[in-house]
Amino acid sequence: MSDLRELVLRNRSYRGYDRSRKITKEELLELVDLARICPSSKNGQVLKFHIAYEEEEVARIQPTTMWAGALPELHLPYPGTEPVAFIVICIDTQLAPNEAVFVRDVGITAQTMLLGAAEKGLGGCMIGSFKRADLIEAIGLPEHLSPNLVIALGKPAEEIILTQVPENGSTNYYRDEAGIHYVPKRSLEDLLV
Repeated sequence: MSDLRELVLRNRSYRGYDRSRKITKEELLELVDLARICPSSKNGQVLKFHIAYEEEEVARIQPTTMWAGALPELHLPYPGTEPVAFIVICIDTQLAPNEAVFVRDVGITAQTMLLGAAEKGLGGCMIGSFKRADLIEAIGLPEHLSPNLVIALGKPAEEIILTQVPENGSTNYYRDEAGIHYVPKRSLEDLLV
């Protein structure tokens, strides 16, 4: 198996972390530096990144995020398994008055940073559902920086298993009684047109 495929397989959407493994400022800067050298639409380089690794700021960000929309009854992450760091990806509206043109850059950089995290033995979760005004206030973002995606980071403390999409076609993820997280994936044949 190639190294890239192994990284992609390890790069799951983790919703539970081992809080004893802290993430340093330097590690976060290494991840943002990977994002910095990614391709960018029109080479505009309009993304800005807010890193949070100090416990107080991480604790302010956590309640602004909404996790696991398909499993609302679980209230993830469980207490004591919250992420230890966040990266907030913002679009600088002074550089990009039309944010929509650059939204694809957010995904490109987020995936790149998460692959970098997986290489370090870390994991994360892309969170697109967050309380925008609360997040802006929690981290003191200036008006021209528009938060677009929040990446939670930490050492994974849960098991995730990829499965085939069942006959009913549902792609909803689920957990069993042991807390193992299952993620149905379509077959390669189903994706080809």
